[in-house]
Amino acid sequence: MKKIVIFLAVFLFALTNKDIQNIYYKSYNYEKMKDYKDAIKVLIPLYNKYSGSYTLNLRLGWLFYLDKNYNNSIKYYQKASLVLPYSVEVKLGLMRDYLALQNYKEALKTGNLILREDYYNYYGNYYEILAFKSIKDYKSALSITNKMLTLYPTSVLFLNSLGEIYYSEGKKDLAKKVFETVLTLSPNDIIANGYIKK
Repeated sequence: MKKIVIFLAVFLFALTNKDIQNIYYKSYNYEKMKDYKDAIKVLIPLYNKYSGSYTLNLRLGWLFYLDKNYNNSIKYYQKASLVLPYSVEVKLGLMRDYLALQNYKEALKTGNLILREDYYNYYGNYYEILAFKSIKDYKSALSITNKMLTLYPTSVLFLNSLGEIYYSEGKKDLAKKVFETVLTLSPNDIIANGYIKK
């Protein structure tokens, strides 16, 4: 009799794929409304059952990042990393958190792990540029920017980085030329327009 009761209890609380999809659907809807706390809250019952889930930990890491709770975000990204240690998306999430916390040493350390495996990773390189600019290592930032512009010569992201580096180095004429190029590619670009008006 005891075994039947346990079986029924497990059966009653077992979640189907449809149940799980509905929970994620609610979470994504809350995220769209920028209601990150409820986007997290709706996942907690699922997390209590599947705390070792890579996808769930990754999602919570992302949502805590959006909610500016960077330490919690790191915690969940690290849990996801225990499940899939070679995941690049987890490392990119950690880099975003470290940048937000101004922990540039950890951001660069994590970035190096990504670039060791994927030298031209788009966002891994971009986040390294942000870290180097933040510590005023413009030489390293410029080197990575030029490397990426070789592959993505019309990337507004990397062109803006190039313009910002030139501007920070006092090369304002060069910076202006780069930002004018950006505005040709993306006329309403906020960053380029901001620098052009300075």
